[in-house]
Amino acid sequence: MNAIYARQSVDKKDSLSIDAQIEHCAKAAQGAYQVYQDKGYSGSTTNRPAFERLMQDIQKGLIKKLYVYRLDRFSRSITDFGRVWSCLEKHEVQFESVTEKFDTSTPMGRAMLNIIMTFAQLERETIAGRVKDNYEHRFSLGAWPGGPAPLGFSLGKLKTPDGKLASTLIPNEKMELVRQIFEAYAPGDTSLGGVARQLNEAGIPCMRRTAWDNVALSRILRSPLYVMADADVYLYYAGKGLCLQQTLEAFDGIHACNIVGRRKRAEGKYADPKAQKLSVANHMGTLPSELWLRCQYKLDGNRQLPRNTVGKHSWLSGLIKCGVCGYSVKINLCNEKYYLLCSGRSNLGVCQERFEIDLRELEHSVERELRRLLSECPQDSVSPSIHDRPAEAIGVIETKISRLVAALTESSEISMSYLNREIARLDKEKKRLLSQQDAQNKRKGAKELRRLAFDDLSLEERKFVALQFIDRILLKGDTAEIIWNI
Repeated sequence: MNAIYARQSVDKKDSLSIDAQIEHCAKAAQGAYQVYQDKGYSGSTTNRPAFERLMQDIQKGLIKKLYVYRLDRFSRSITDFGRVWSCLEKHEVQFESVTEKFDTSTPMGRAMLNIIMTFAQLERETIAGRVKDNYEHRFSLGAWPGGPAPLGFSLGKLKTPDGKLASTLIPNEKMELVRQIFEAYAPGDTSLGGVARQLNEAGIPCMRRTAWDNVALSRILRSPLYVMADADVYLYYAGKGLCLQQTLEAFDGIHACNIVGRRKRAEGKYADPKAQKLSVANHMGTLPSELWLRCQYKLDGNRQLPRNTVGKHSWLSGLIKCGVCGYSVKINLCNEKYYLLCSGRSNLGVCQERFEIDLRELEHSVERELRRLLSECPQDSVSPSIHDRPAEAIGVIETKISRLVAALTESSEISMSYLNREIARLDKEKKRLLSQQDAQNKRKGAKELRRLAFDDLSLEERKFVALQFIDRILLKGDTAEIIWNI
């Protein structure tokens, strides 16, 4: 059987439609053919549904010849195409690009194929570089750098002093919902889950997600696009070590600000402050800094809870996720029996999955796999001591205090009362960590991971070991899948 593959990233006037690609390929194909099409997927990755089905059929021996309109419709990455080409050769699948006319059965044809792929990747990387440069340039000018407008805003244009038009954000009717979210979360007795439940029960739709959850709320609450950025906001971000694009005087308590920068998935999936830039935006803020900062401090206190604290029921708490919806799995004790509950089902009502796995059996299975993995680890793959974490946290706090004190020299307008409160708060946290570190040092010293006696480890120590090797554990019905982070 012949196969035709067509792909289109987005609908553009200068981009050939999928139907047109298929029509061109059908003219070249002889006999029956099966169409595989991916609409809205980039060629920079092979994670495309139809592409994956095509590769599965090739591996099953169902495909004899593959037609594409152009090579870049198939792949824009030399590395990815090299792997795919090896698969095509292994299963004796002929390959034809109907507009580029090369014969992959000859050395010259294969050389032409590599040349075309090289230029396709160069074009993609050049375009990506231009987009990134333009994005950062607009950001540095305070304009909205690009992308869909966040909740509570519409896209608009603003005339700059030199007469040019710059993109900006204009508050719309949804801004009242944003204010309600901040006001609902700010009190000490509320949680992200509680606010999400209220919004879902009220039938309020969530932008770009099926339902409100902790992730959707955190993104809104963390955004500086809503705050009237003043000296207190400046000091908050200075204490976090962000790269500030303006001096304190630009934080006038009227305009909002914006952040750009990559997120580090390896570090708890939270943004890396050192890789982020903060700039005052050209649109007005809507929320007072006092309300916005209360939410930030509350979120700061929550940040490490999901993965680094010790659950009272199991050393796997925080690692177990629902394999259907992806939400966390809660461990509940009722009548001396442990139950595993999907939080997407119990808290948000967005999932119907039930688990038929016993918690202790799950722990034994994971422990068995951990033992096997540890026995295979080389001698130089030893992680730091379990008890080093308070020392690292103390170092971070000392750095924040130093930055706040250094910020005092930048302007006489900095709020001394705020500075003193912030330093006092950090110093109190430092003392707590020092006390925790001292208590830990009195306990049994942690063994190196390659010599672990797992049965002798405490609940906290077992959890620490699990975090070094396990990204998450996916439950579905009566099965569990361990996703390793090595």
